[in-house]
Amino acid sequence: MSAQVAVVGFGYVGSCVGAVLASKKYQVTGIDPSEKVVSSINSGTAAINEPGLGDLVAQAVADGHLTATSSFDPVKEADVVIVTVGTPMDDAGEPDTTQVSQACRQVAQNLQPGQLVVLKSTVPPGTTEGIAQPILEESGLQAGKDFFLAFCPERLAEGRALHELQVLPVVVGGVDQESTTRAGDFWEEALGLPTVRVSDARTAELSKLADNWWIDLSIAMGNELAQLSDKLNVDVLEVIEAANSLPKGRHHVNILTPSMGVGGSCLTKDPWFVHHMAEEHGLSLRLPSAGRAINDEMPGYTYSLISDGLAKADKPIETAKVSVLGVAFKNNTGDVRLTPTRDLIALLEGSGAHLSVFDPWVDPSEFSYVTSVEPCDNLAEAIEDADCVAFLTGHDDFKRLEIAELAELTAPGCLIVDGRMYFSRAQIEEMEQLGLRYRGIGR
Repeated sequence: MSAQVAVVGFGYVGSCVGAVLASKKYQVTGIDPSEKVVSSINSGTAAINEPGLGDLVAQAVADGHLTATSSFDPVKEADVVIVTVGTPMDDAGEPDTTQVSQACRQVAQNLQPGQLVVLKSTVPPGTTEGIAQPILEESGLQAGKDFFLAFCPERLAEGRALHELQVLPVVVGGVDQESTTRAGDFWEEALGLPTVRVSDARTAELSKLADNWWIDLSIAMGNELAQLSDKLNVDVLEVIEAANSLPKGRHHVNILTPSMGVGGSCLTKDPWFVHHMAEEHGLSLRLPSAGRAINDEMPGYTYSLISDGLAKADKPIETAKVSVLGVAFKNNTGDVRLTPTRDLIALLEGSGAHLSVFDPWVDPSEFSYVTSVEPCDNLAEAIEDADCVAFLTGHDDFKRLEIAELAELTAPGCLIVDGRMYFSRAQIEEMEQLGLRYRGIGR
């Protein structure tokens, strides 16, 4: 395949999409304003920490199928232009589409007849037709006639992105039928996957928000079920496993597992996109904000597990050493964007507890977003003589730690707080036999 692809925005989504397309022998140019990102890619190094991405980037660069630049000139030579820039929330919780507008304006200055433009940034419904299309048509070219424009939501879960890019069906919705057809054909040819071709771009845009709204709500249900399970002295994981065995509709009940909080750039903002969009249309939806409120309260709930657990052992939190393992928002990633650990650490810092923090996946320069505490160099240093070890991500690195070693390194009677490790009953029993005390979310 000799088609040329320009990927505008080479952050998390752009890097993964670009590297996978390059591995399929497409000629990919990543366009990003960050010279650090550009230099990293051109040297054959991934700018983000995602399993398998480093090897894929290195191979694609070595093969000559992937390059990066801060210039938009390569758009002129591209057959397909994919826009993957960020759409953060502003201070009022409203979607900020500034980066989309800026990227489309730069693309418009280089747009050529016959090109396919695909928007993959998560946006409020109407953005493709209401923002991207008018800006791109400032080029003098008409969408659906001179060039083709479609929305195709990214559906990636960090830690599994490269796998999911090559197995999940691709949703496509264009500003006209020909745009939908061309975008669908491109993804089917590029990835060999079926496409879900919906009526228009607006439907495709809302489908992405619906996915993340559902995920956030299901986690919220798991979190409230966990709190009830605590009161009833039952194991929420056992409850969920039993409940999820019930067939319902075309699938099974699927309550997601609870945790110490929800983070990242999608689940924390997309329900609010839905909420504000509904308000603009005179609707007052209750579920988006309810799910967000429940999940936002989980760092505080986890703090109460720590403080109460220490108090019951006559170890006041004000003088205790608390080891925080994991500051990324998700297992086996180094992403700290909107990580709930930040809120929990702020509560711990306010209590006066002596903190140690460690996360082998997070770049040391990123720790300052989460805490001013200097990260430990290794796991043993972090948990040495700790009165409480709070596992806030379930990194594989932590799962390789033997329970016996955990008991040996920590203070006698150390409290183990399970925010996302989901220790088995056998592991919990071993902890108790070795004098450790266990508390989990709903366990």
